[in-house]
Amino acid sequence: MRLFYAIFPPRAVQEALGEAQEKVRGFKGWKLSPPPQLHITLLFLGPQPEERLPEFRRIGREVAATVPEFKVELAGTGYFPPTGSPRVWFVKASGVGLEPLAQRLQRALPEIKTAAFHPHLTLARKKGPAPRIGPLVLNLQFQARAVCLVESKLERSGSQYRVIEQFPLVSIAL
Repeated sequence: MRLFYAIFPPRAVQEALGEAQEKVRGFKGWKLSPPPQLHITLLFLGPQPEERLPEFRRIGREVAATVPEFKVELAGTGYFPPTGSPRVWFVKASGVGLEPLAQRLQRALPEIKTAAFHPHLTLARKKGPAPRIGPLVLNLQFQARAVCLVESKLERSGSQYRVIEQFPLVSIAL
């Protein structure tokens, strides 16, 4: 099973991001990420044997219990790679808890090799020739309250995600 840890924005933010995605809907070369699947990947685990699920659940629970809830800000859009023909259109994410969560998950699973952490939500992937869309400034925010362990299944229609378990962050009184 393909697994990853992620933070999902609430439905209202997903809907606002869905409205931003309308900018590329008219171009056949861009494939949109369905709004309910928009997320910030903290650590991609890749293919893993199902026998390791208890370990991944324990690590998710332990790491989430060390980080207080925090505000995530979604600012402007960008592309991976930043120059040349882009493959991914994303919105940048920031928040005081994102780096600690990603780093603690990585430290708990040192055998998982990943690229540098660049917090973002993928809005669309380029599947063929399509133009770049001018930058958008979204200025969206939400409170991150949990980390999710997610299974990703590759289907003909695209990746399908299933949240296996949510691990609450440390609750803060407002």
